[in-house]
Amino acid sequence: MDVAMMVVTVLQVLSGLLLIAFVLLQSGKHSGLGVIGGASDTFLSKNKARTMDAKLAKFTKWVALVFVLLTLSLSLL
Repeated sequence: MDVAMMVVTVLQVLSGLLLIAFVLLQSGKHSGLGVIGGASDTFLSKNKARTMDAKLAKFTKWVALVFVLLTLSLSLL
């Protein structure tokens, strides 16, 4: 194997493991009757962007993008 292919493969495995961990650490999105009754517009949901779930969701998107780019680069190598 070429050295570049080996490095990209290791990075892809690590990003895959990170992606799995970030997805499993997120809490589920409960959309029960709160969506119908308007309970999603409460005082506690005002700072939703600062919560750990919001940060995990942002990190998950970035790691997924890296994973896709590494997969595409592996297919070209």
